[in-house]
Amino acid sequence: MTADPQPYGTYPSLAGRSVFITGGGSGIGESLVRHFASQRSRVAFVDIAEGASRAVVESVSATGAGAPLFIPCDVRDVAALKSAISEACRQNGPIEVLCNNAGNDDRHQTQDVDLDYWDDRMAVNLRHQFFAAQAVLPYMKTAGGGSIVNFGSITWMVGDADCPAYVTAKAAIYGMTRALAREFGPHNIRVNCLVPGWVMTERQIRLWLTPEGERQIEQRQCLPQRLHPADIARMALFLAADDSRMCTSQQFIVDGGWV
Repeated sequence: MTADPQPYGTYPSLAGRSVFITGGGSGIGESLVRHFASQRSRVAFVDIAEGASRAVVESVSATGAGAPLFIPCDVRDVAALKSAISEACRQNGPIEVLCNNAGNDDRHQTQDVDLDYWDDRMAVNLRHQFFAAQAVLPYMKTAGGGSIVNFGSITWMVGDADCPAYVTAKAAIYGMTRALAREFGPHNIRVNCLVPGWVMTERQIRLWLTPEGERQIEQRQCLPQRLHPADIARMALFLAADDSRMCTSQQFIVDGGWV
């Protein structure tokens, strides 16, 4: 379980703001839910893992923060995602912050990728981000503006060789961010790309944090500390808040100095 937010920055502009998060049931997404709830935002999130997500709702509620709204959804089902966004707006008001966080970095090699797997990697890592942005656009116009935070990855910058379809999708997210920022800007909607490094989620630790991986972190990062989901969530809070009101069409890298 991700630890509750520590006493870092408070953003008054986020209080009462309607926030929608994809993949909020674990890892970075869970930390996003907790951090936005701690800012007194009205949080809604989707995830495919219902048990873990309902546990997040109960845990956040127990802290005294407002209970987040969980809507079960597989983001590969665009119609279901759009329906979830509509329901979140109905209950929490027009979405003013979208965190396009959901993704899956399963390892694979080029020779093992067939057409179905390729399409699935694009669906789970890229396609839903575009259609979520499309779906929130009219709501953000109604609200008078908003902030969209698309989640990328340093994998395409360093050219990771063990997940080429994932790397391709994450590279495309920055191009999409730039295009949407230009199109949505006249409506006072900011679009940025938050780029995490190797974040110590439970999944990463369980599957891939080997002694060799530890040595790689020590060699590549400028800072000796390990990245945690809260480090990413705190940047997302800044990008969502009015404090970053003139930040758009940019990448914000949080990787301890890896790239």
